Amino acid sequence: MELNTNELKSFLEEKVQQYNTLAFIKDDPIAIPHSFSKKEDIEIAAFFSATIAWGNRKSIMTSARSLMKRMDNAPHDFILNHTADDLGVFDGFVHRTFQQEDLIFFVTRLQKLYKQFGGLEMLFTPKTEAVNMHAVLFKFHELFFAVPHPKRTTKHVANPAKKSAAKRLHMFLRWMVRSDAAGIDLGIWKSIPTRVLSCPLDIHSGNVARSLGLLQRKQNDLAAVIELDNSLRKMDPEDPVKYDYALFGLGVFEGF
Repeated sequence: MELNTNELKSFLEEKVQQYNTLAFIKDDPIAIPHSFSKKEDIEIAAFFSATIAWGNRKSIMTSARSLMKRMDNAPHDFILNHTADDLGVFDGFVHRTFQQEDLIFFVTRLQKLYKQFGGLEMLFTPKTEAVNMHAVLFKFHELFFAVPHPKRTTKHVANPAKKSAAKRLHMFLRWMVRSDAAGIDLGIWKSIPTRVLSCPLDIHSGNVARSLGLLQRKQNDLAAVIELDNSLRKMDPEDPVKYDYALFGLGVFEGF
């Protein structure tokens, strides 16, 4: 598809308007954090929902709802106050390769982090001069696994230092940081500017971006995320990640 820069921006803006609507929520994992009202419940529900967000969206939502139910639909209270005796509620939990052992480490680690820092927002807040979130994600990975942990569990938190596109973490950040009139993204974190966010790059958004000339790199890795960032920020330097709605919609719903 050959479009000049202005035509491409107009086309993508139109698709953002088409897909960035409340109707998007009911069939997307973002519905899980939307079911809570307390900040800490929202961010914990979002963190887990994003962590397991690969595969069929219906399956992701089913697993995420099961996980919330196992925490009595009060994830913040459970994270803060659970004891070792309570961890039996996770017996048998599995979502693809995210299994009971991984989940128990996540829950126990989050308890320590919440007691130490009060929440997740400050752990993801970049330096004032930051132009992206890659260094923050590396430091979060380092902190999250700074205690003894199952080796297998490290793959469930992406690490840009290993050239990962960190798709699920970037999606989590979009949910937490973005806020607009459409009301899909939750926008509960106020210390992070939208200009530093990156598009959650996966097979769908990557293929659409290549078709539109926004991305040349063939692999969906950190270098591709940076290249796509540069293209999208030319069109909207303050809120480039809004175009995720256009890329996602074109790929998933239109087979672009």
